[in-house]
Amino acid sequence: MSANAAGVKRRSTVAVRVGGVTIGGGAPIAVQSMTNTDTADVAGTVEQVAALARAGSELVRVTVNTVEAAAAVPRIRDELDARGISVPLIGDFHFNGHKLLAGDPGCAEALAKYRINPGNVGRGSKRDAQFAQMIELACRYGRPVRIGVNWGSLDPALAARMMDENARRAEPLEAVEVLREAMVVSALENAARARELGLGADRIVLSCKMSGVQDLIAVYRALAARCDYPLHLGLTEAGMGSKGIVASTAALAVLLQEGIGDTIRISLTPEPGGDRTREVVVAQEILQTMGLRAFAPMVVACPGCGRTTSTYFQELAQKIQHYLREQMPEWRSRYAGVESMSVAVMGCVVNGPGESKHANIGISLPGTGENPVAPVYIDGEKDVTLKGERIAEEFQQIVERYVREHYGAGA
Repeated sequence: MSANAAGVKRRSTVAVRVGGVTIGGGAPIAVQSMTNTDTADVAGTVEQVAALARAGSELVRVTVNTVEAAAAVPRIRDELDARGISVPLIGDFHFNGHKLLAGDPGCAEALAKYRINPGNVGRGSKRDAQFAQMIELACRYGRPVRIGVNWGSLDPALAARMMDENARRAEPLEAVEVLREAMVVSALENAARARELGLGADRIVLSCKMSGVQDLIAVYRALAARCDYPLHLGLTEAGMGSKGIVASTAALAVLLQEGIGDTIRISLTPEPGGDRTREVVVAQEILQTMGLRAFAPMVVACPGCGRTTSTYFQELAQKIQHYLREQMPEWRSRYAGVESMSVAVMGCVVNGPGESKHANIGISLPGTGENPVAPVYIDGEKDVTLKGERIAEEFQQIVERYVREHYGAGA
């Protein structure tokens, strides 16, 4: 375990294999997502898993809450395999997971990892036995487990115990501090229990999901300082649209910058009819803008001002960005390193040439009072000047040619 200047440990040195993906152990931070289909709907779930995988999700979690859902998991796995989609599936269990895993060996085998919430794995005297049964099944099938504590379903017995202990202190802590500590204690105590039951450290991932930014940061700092298990990051119930994106970014960026976190999920609430893959794109963009990973070529574009004559450059930037991301499922296998490429689409001469020179490919569109021409820069050198009605099409052709020439097999 190594530490940064602030005394917080760097990412886990323990490597946990989940199918073909490694979490921790120096592996790149993995991007996860979760379906919102009824898992018993095999066709619908397969389509959504496939879409999430195409978008770049490296692990996909599915709800396993009924006998029908458990029975569907092997069929979903088989259909994905038939399509050549190898993304590992994670089973999300609450309340009755011990029964479902024990009752359906096909489901237990088809899943690459099990997620257990210690706050609702069982109540009262049943809790320990049902937790033990799930860990024993994980050991039997050689599967890793994420022990996922959640602010909204924290073990009430543990919370009550710690509140009572705090009340007896000479100087009691604030209630929120006690509950934060209870989250950490729940994760660590249950990990220790899993170890006692035979689950190796290399099969345990921990998470402590909170819905408040400062709560999440405080809890993960404490958790990271007290264990070396790989940590799954995510702000639970982050919300919709810009609120969910901003909140998740604010929390995760702080932790990632401190070296905390081995895999992430952005839990966005989709708008009605919205695209589930948006959470994958946001997760990728957080990691890429922080310089931690590269997933797709990035587009630099100015916001526009009184010097820009129209929305043309905005439309071009949007078109190019959409084009680049749409190409990535194919480009990943054909053009090694293309995900690190940068493209600049600028709206006037103020910063246009400079930003264009810094990018692999850049175009500076004409602003107010400027000549109606668009110089294109490639690797810092002016290459060609575009003009006329087909600037967008010609620029896209330049991008395509650059990718072939610089990232192709013979490059």
